Amino acid sequence: MTLLGDLLSNFWIALAAKLLFVALFIPVIGIVLTFSEIKLSAKMQHRVGPYFAGGRWGWAQPIADGIKFFQKEDLVPAESDQTVFKLASVLVFVGTASLLVVIPFGPNLVIRDLSVGVFYALAISTITTLGVLAAGWSSGNKYSLIGGLRAAGQLIAYELPLVLSVVGTVILAGTMSLDGIVRAQISAGYPFVIVQFLGFGIFMVAALAELLRIPFDMPIGESEIVMGYLTEYSGFRFLFFFIAEYANMFSMAAIAATLFLGGYWFPGIPEETLTYLGPLVLFAKVFLLVFVMIWFRWTFPRFREDQLQSLAWKWLVPLPLLNIILTGVFKVVF
Repeated sequence: MTLLGDLLSNFWIALAAKLLFVALFIPVIGIVLTFSEIKLSAKMQHRVGPYFAGGRWGWAQPIADGIKFFQKEDLVPAESDQTVFKLASVLVFVGTASLLVVIPFGPNLVIRDLSVGVFYALAISTITTLGVLAAGWSSGNKYSLIGGLRAAGQLIAYELPLVLSVVGTVILAGTMSLDGIVRAQISAGYPFVIVQFLGFGIFMVAALAELLRIPFDMPIGESEIVMGYLTEYSGFRFLFFFIAEYANMFSMAAIAATLFLGGYWFPGIPEETLTYLGPLVLFAKVFLLVFVMIWFRWTFPRFREDQLQSLAWKWLVPLPLLNIILTGVFKVVF
């Protein structure tokens, strides 16, 4: 009984530590990426950017914004489906937290190494879009409903390219474990992006659409439908959506880095030092991809709805199928 009690005690302690890590990591990474976005956008547009909160660099601006949202009143429209309206932001936040579970930050440094990690990650990423759809439908606002329906259209159109784009990597690695895919790249001696550059490009485009980032931000479309599915949200519930967007950016970039860029591994670094340097290597790759996402936002205009669907069905579905065929031939021949 003592041994069983010790095992259960260790299990619950480890589980509590992992949950605490995720709970703290999401707001921290949300603050860091929010600050990165506002400063990078200011540089790209030759503006000063925030410089009051936090002195000359404005480093405390995201924290000040968070405090402001918590001070605001939590308004629930009288015509809304109040239960679904309140749960939608929680659903988005839970979907974001669940993605972090399978991302390997280093050798044996992963919350849960699932044998079907790729499948889990791609499946759980759709929960955030379902939360967006629930928010749009439940708000009792026509602009929110239009935003929710647009989000549903994007989910259907871009989920398929997102899934198909990673099949080539899974074929090369011979496993769906994210840590296993990193180890397969270590064994091969090169990151899979060298032979899976087409899949990597398709994954990044589809990930932007899943994240509802410009040029795929039709569900929000400020100039067309006010704020889309977010129109009726205020206070901390709006903050949940806001933090989830940036935490999702990190998660999708981390998955892309793991699948295509070697994850926590970098050529030339001895394997025995990856335990210490691995997280830094992964974070460097992630922030490079996040920079590209931010760069796209402040460079490209918003697509029209017909352009969005045309890009998905005419190009992003056929191309990964071609990539899968070529990868299969590559695997068999070489």
